[in-house]
Amino acid sequence: MQRLLKRYLLWIVYVGFMVLAVAFGGRESLFSTASQYHIGKYLILLIFVGFLIYSIISTGRENFFRTVAGMGRTYWGRQVGLDLYISVFLSLALIYLHEGSLLIVLLWLLPVLMFANLAILPYILLNYGSIVDLLTR
Repeated sequence: MQRLLKRYLLWIVYVGFMVLAVAFGGRESLFSTASQYHIGKYLILLIFVGFLIYSIISTGRENFFRTVAGMGRTYWGRQVGLDLYISVFLSLALIYLHEGSLLIVLLWLLPVLMFANLAILPYILLNYGSIVDLLTR
């Protein structure tokens, strides 16, 4: 039981993050939008759910930290990591442009650094309509 808990500890933290994000981090529901571009939200939701399921399955098959450490020893592994974190910081810039508040960016910073796209995609889903409005003005 302790081994199972240790393996899935990050997912327990993730569930806590998602509860807080849904309660306080958005302007709309995770599953609906008033935007006229609603198909985009459902595509992002499908990507999020698929990525989440794949990530949970991967947790059961490989140790995340050992895998990342192994990747970090290769040039391509470091390149993929840098590529990911460039997109993470661009996503944080989007959050800042959308929110206009450094405090809110700081509140999202740790989850985004810890979970990357598993935190960024929920932010987009929870704020989809207003992000689309911001980008289509």
